[in-house]
Amino acid sequence: MKALILGASGLVGGNCLRHFTEQGWTCLGTHFSFETDHTQFYNTLDPSDPQNADLEAFAPDVIVHCGALTWVDYCEDHVEESHQKTVVSTWNAVKLAKQFNARLVYLSTDYVFDGTKGFYKEADEVNALSVYGKHKLEAEQHIESELKDFLICRITNVYGDEIRGKNFIARLSANMQKGEDMELNLPSDQYATPVNAWDVARAIYLLLDNGKNGHYHLASTDYLNRVQLAQRVIQYFGHDKVSLKAVTTSQLNQAAARPLLGGFSLEKFNAEFPDFAWSNVDDYLSKLKADIQKTS
Repeated sequence: MKALILGASGLVGGNCLRHFTEQGWTCLGTHFSFETDHTQFYNTLDPSDPQNADLEAFAPDVIVHCGALTWVDYCEDHVEESHQKTVVSTWNAVKLAKQFNARLVYLSTDYVFDGTKGFYKEADEVNALSVYGKHKLEAEQHIESELKDFLICRITNVYGDEIRGKNFIARLSANMQKGEDMELNLPSDQYATPVNAWDVARAIYLLLDNGKNGHYHLASTDYLNRVQLAQRVIQYFGHDKVSLKAVTTSQLNQAAARPLLGGFSLEKFNAEFPDFAWSNVDDYLSKLKADIQKTS
């Protein structure tokens, strides 16, 4: 199996590249704005860019599209850029899927829901509140209208190992390890189901390897608000200079509306793969701490 991973220098894409390769697949991972030693350049906004990797020579069987503009508040004031990087890039990924008769995997989000319910199932009614959420939903709907063989995998609050360490848990734990003063004002009313990107990669591989199609929600065993998530990190890497204050979302005055009760039900995936072992935040943090102690 040959897999093209668009956005393989990021968190989910990087984990997919590593896991698929370990499973014996031939993979081509690409980057757009952030280069790594394991990726080739591909401009998802301009398939005719002369610097693009030679996809025709590779001829993928599977395309995993991980690229998007995920800075949610920034998207509110940069609507066209958000549309380009999230929607137009998906249009181009769909064209590639048609060109190579390849299966398309698209990574989406709980921001396609309004957050009045929580533990969303695949068939629940969508109602995006933010520019980011609306563009992710528009990308989903385009895939549904253009392709028959696709996977739309919705995830949220993704953490795990990545080169840049941009995810919330990675940044927070790294900053705490510096021992400097930290004042955290985090919302206690934003709930989600954090998931390790390594689990996401393993789940996507299973879905592909078993010929699954349609929508799947991927999560873990945790259902936490941002305060509780930070408390978990503090348990492992905190110190007396860390100050954590619980606030409400309205107090933060964030540019983009958030789905307050977000997160996903795993009922569908777990019913089809009952032996799949999901990890949780404590699993990741305990391993991260152990790895740091080994090298210190």
